[in-house]
Amino acid sequence: MHRYNHIEKLLFCSTLLNEKKLHRKLEGKTILITGASSGIGKELAFVLKDINAHLILVARREEQLLLIKKEIEQSSAKVSVFSADLREIAEMDNLLHFLHRQPDGIDIIVSNAGLSINRSIEKSLERYHDYTRTMAINYFAPVQLLLSTIPLLEKNKGQIINVSTINALLLPIPFWAAYQASKSAFDTWFRSAAPELNGKGISTTSIYLPLVKTPMIEPTAAYRNTPAMSPVHVANIIAKSMYTKNKIYKPWWLFIGQIGSLIGRRILEKILPRLLLKRGLNK
Repeated sequence: MHRYNHIEKLLFCSTLLNEKKLHRKLEGKTILITGASSGIGKELAFVLKDINAHLILVARREEQLLLIKKEIEQSSAKVSVFSADLREIAEMDNLLHFLHRQPDGIDIIVSNAGLSINRSIEKSLERYHDYTRTMAINYFAPVQLLLSTIPLLEKNKGQIINVSTINALLLPIPFWAAYQASKSAFDTWFRSAAPELNGKGISTTSIYLPLVKTPMIEPTAAYRNTPAMSPVHVANIIAKSMYTKNKIYKPWWLFIGQIGSLIGRRILEKILPRLLLKRGLNK
């Protein structure tokens, strides 16, 4: 478990979870969590383990899902696992068929599965597939999932929770073109669709996160000593949104970055190319 240092405690204010409200709200509900084999998705499943609810855990790694299921079902929650690569048409179709066969429908969808790529444009010239596979999991997969399940959520007056990134609200930075474009695409789609979904009685929540200490960031050496949120903390934030139905969560300091992105754009656009060239990072 990631323990916060003094800086992280300041940046990531603690979240108080009302267990009674959470249990009362989720009793008998069916909750779908994508990207559930590790990181945020896994920790969220464990936060919900003592509730009499049905958790549908989706990820590629079936072995990990089965281990989580075995541990959680020693508590109160019922767990179904579904191994699927949501980029694959056949596997997505199988998941959607499974969801539509649920006797009680779906009450909450937590869209958490994602792929991160940190690579310069110079190193991407012959790697167009980086962009297609990132868009496939970060944009096309959640759109397809939701388009199919909106009728189920409407019937149950359900909720969609999108686990997004603060980068979708800030000035884009070098080396993250594939990731930031794909996450921003779904964030824009979700915010655009939200009024229509709300009109159908479906609640929508966007969780804007900074760096989170998950396996996804491990390949990036620069992040090993960078302040990052604990996935357990994020799981509590998501769980809290299930009974508060708040539309947005974002770190308290994000507005500073948004102001900086607005007024400092021209300056950064002039400085960054020179800085990258000077440090030899444009390769």
